Amino acid sequence: MAMIAFATNSLLCRAALTQTSIDAASFTFIRMFSGAVALWLIVNLRRTTGAVCDRGAGGNWISALALFLYAAAFSFAYVGVGAGTGALLLFGAVQATMILWGLHKGEHLRGVQTLGLIVALIGLVLLLFPGLSAPPLSGSILMIGAGVAWGIYSLRGRREKNPATVTAGNFVRTVPFAAVVSIIFIPWLHLDLAGVTYAIISGAITSGLGYVIWYSALPSLKAASAATVQLSVPVLAASGGILLLGEPLTLRYLLASVAILGGIALVVLEKTRAYSDL
Repeated sequence: MAMIAFATNSLLCRAALTQTSIDAASFTFIRMFSGAVALWLIVNLRRTTGAVCDRGAGGNWISALALFLYAAAFSFAYVGVGAGTGALLLFGAVQATMILWGLHKGEHLRGVQTLGLIVALIGLVLLLFPGLSAPPLSGSILMIGAGVAWGIYSLRGRREKNPATVTAGNFVRTVPFAAVVSIIFIPWLHLDLAGVTYAIISGAITSGLGYVIWYSALPSLKAASAATVQLSVPVLAASGGILLLGEPLTLRYLLASVAILGGIALVVLEKTRAYSDL
């Protein structure tokens, strides 16, 4: 359910920015505000039922900034990048960020893992190499930046004891950032009912509730399993883009998907095997 929610975020954002008149800055603000409201209601409902004993605000400004940078870059990237390609770039960058952080902290890659990382990088080059079916470079850079920001946000939140409360606090803190960007982009302000509706659903349901579902599942998953299951999101997003948005399925995308997702899977699954051998 969480992975479907993540993929639906890509579809909703892409549909809003290509099939309605809403602008990217307004979509980001409404998404963050809706997510903040939904999570605030969920956390307070849990408190009133005794499910949460922590009454602190939760979250912090650094994590909130990373969450905002992800959301803003995500929205602006989807102006020109397809749903499946965007999800592939996003989650490829997320996994790469987390893998590189592990290396920085002293983790070592085995031979198979190194091969997987090289294959994934080749897939990324294949996807972005100039050509008729290559995604726009500016949108691709923005989406990779969104993935790096989400990777940082995920790394910062791994040890949180009450993820729902922390996520709610971070969402609330993103609202001022999103408001500033909306003010800056007022000359390009465009709103319509469909676009606003997509943004509210993306914020309150597929982001807010989706993150709660994901964090509820995480304690029962090994870290490697949690990383691997996220690789299903680009496939789900691409399938939805083809079926619902009429986006083409190109050979470049298929080959790049196999290389990027397969390479990252080699890194993650070999890491699981290494731990099981100890």
